[in-house]
Amino acid sequence: MDENLQKITTFIEQHHVLSLATFSGTELSVCSLFYAYSKEHNCFVVASSQETQHIQNIQLHKQIAANIVLETKEVGKIQGLQIKGNFLPLEERELKHLYLKRFPYALAMNPQLWKIEVEHFKFTDNRLGFGKKLIWP
Repeated sequence: MDENLQKITTFIEQHHVLSLATFSGTELSVCSLFYAYSKEHNCFVVASSQETQHIQNIQLHKQIAANIVLETKEVGKIQGLQIKGNFLPLEERELKHLYLKRFPYALAMNPQLWKIEVEHFKFTDNRLGFGKKLIWP
């Protein structure tokens, strides 16, 4: 695995919520979603309802932006990941199991699951030096 992607993956695995931004052409939407991440598929699995604004936007434009951040007031510890990708219906059974293993209580809600196929990561990690960025690919 690429060294930058390994550092990014380590950060992703330490968190469980991402902020998702979508656009319909006229409407913007941002929301927070719990996620499970698959290293093997380099994708996030999330749950969301058809009735939400962000899913309605995705029906028109599958491209998304997202981020995951470590909240801290200490500048030297700032970490944040910016993500670009495509938001698609989830078809892979193994990815569904990955999500339900991480969030077993979701099974009772019978959630509609989706995946975010990653096209680009930009990881800021001030622990590596002020403003240090790791880019993938």
